[in-house]
Amino acid sequence: MDRILKKPKLEEESNGIKEEYEEQEEALVALIEHRTKEVDHVKQKISYYKSQLEQAERRLNDSQSKLARLRSRDSLTGSRKAIVDCNRNVKEEPKSSSPVCIEESNSGSQSNSRPQIIIPAVKPKIAEPVKLAESSTKASVGSGSRVGALVSTQSNGVRKVKEEVSCKPSDELEVVEVQAKRTKRKFEQKEHKELIPLIRSYSSPSMVHCQPGVHISSQHKRKLRSLVLCPSDDQLFVTSALDGIVNLWQVHSKGSGASLLSSTDCVSTKQRRWPEDITWHPHGGSLFCVYTADAGDSQLSILDLNSSQRGKRVTYSEEKPHVKGIINNIVFMPWADLCFVTGGSDHAVVIWKEKDGENSWKHKSLHRNLHSSAVMGVAGLQQKNIVLSAGADKRIIGFDVMAGRADFKHQIECKCMSVLPNPSDFNLFMVQTGAHERQLRLFDIRLRQTEIHAFGWKQESSESQSALINQAWSPDGLYITSGSADPIIHIFDIRYNSHRPSQSVKAHQKRVFKAVWLNSLPLLVSISSDLNIGLHKVS
Repeated sequence: MDRILKKPKLEEESNGIKEEYEEQEEALVALIEHRTKEVDHVKQKISYYKSQLEQAERRLNDSQSKLARLRSRDSLTGSRKAIVDCNRNVKEEPKSSSPVCIEESNSGSQSNSRPQIIIPAVKPKIAEPVKLAESSTKASVGSGSRVGALVSTQSNGVRKVKEEVSCKPSDELEVVEVQAKRTKRKFEQKEHKELIPLIRSYSSPSMVHCQPGVHISSQHKRKLRSLVLCPSDDQLFVTSALDGIVNLWQVHSKGSGASLLSSTDCVSTKQRRWPEDITWHPHGGSLFCVYTADAGDSQLSILDLNSSQRGKRVTYSEEKPHVKGIINNIVFMPWADLCFVTGGSDHAVVIWKEKDGENSWKHKSLHRNLHSSAVMGVAGLQQKNIVLSAGADKRIIGFDVMAGRADFKHQIECKCMSVLPNPSDFNLFMVQTGAHERQLRLFDIRLRQTEIHAFGWKQESSESQSALINQAWSPDGLYITSGSADPIIHIFDIRYNSHRPSQSVKAHQKRVFKAVWLNSLPLLVSISSDLNIGLHKVS
């Protein structure tokens, strides 16, 4: 009888071992695929910068030879001027001197135009991508996509300039190419589109077809807190929860599921607090987490996703600029100079810039007295160095970093909980508020204190408006998704002339915290207090 009972037990154990082996194998395969892409990206960067070096050397040699030719022409022009003066003194006929005069005028016009062409200040302009190269060598996950975009942007810029100014002298063409490359790189990294005229222009919404989602376990043991897409490869995303664990995920190629690549304990050093907010480094190789300013605890940690040493993956900053309370938000600014901003319950907005050493950041307070209550959200404008902050004191502040003062101040009738710039129209931004059925407000940065649209939803399960409910723009900037206290994702079409959602999708069993759009796949990813991650195909 004992033999009969033991046999099924052995089979169960062997099945369990087999399943565990298959899970480990799948995770390792996904990790190898991720590392392979990483190697390819670095190889692309190396080949790209080698070609850039060759081009820069050629341009330098060309400029040096042109300078030599110019100087030789100047000396020749001087001798010809002496001949002309001599001829004039002898009062020779104009016919004999006219060729010399013509050449003199030509060389004069050339010499007048050429100093405008060969400009020493061109070199600092070329130095900008060199800075990117230095910083991008620290990058890892998906940074090759940025390099690829840079290459295509430059080649397009050169092609366009060559078509437009092919009739110009070669010297002038070279300088125009350099300036065009720089301009294209700066502005085509994200292209501005005018969306504000479209707001409230439709009498009916343009619907998004959303299929019933696939749900996978988040692998977290406590309530989820954050969901953030990788900026360089949006098929990678991270989740965090009150258990202090940060999970790295990779979406399957067709959006049918997601694989867990790694789990890292990121609790603070003293109080063992979970990360209150997380943001990716723009190059995608690391994550930045913020905590609380109470009891002298760590305020900032950096998770290096490429470190093979598990115990050294997380480093904690010794900088502690916030004086009390929770640090509510951390966001990298969309500017050429790498920096991020934090906003806290101590009313402060702090900017952090990279020091010489890797993973070392110095801070500077932008302002501490412009808000009279907790700063709930911060963001940076794409087209100018202005930091937006939204507070529980009902205020929206635009702070000019270069001028060191507030560019504008605005106060609404209820508390503000987050601020989110539009990805396509750089003048448009959204503020989440605590007003029922008018939770979301749209503003035009040019109109300062004018609200151009307000919309929201009616909550069934709760009267309170939680700051843990977040929103996300669609990649084209025309739609906003929002979580809610109900198990629903609300979708808003900003073109729809209504104060209600254009549609609401049943997505989870409990409240939805956030739903974000992938750019590379027609997919929405959501998190919920049911501890599941939802993958919803859209079209």
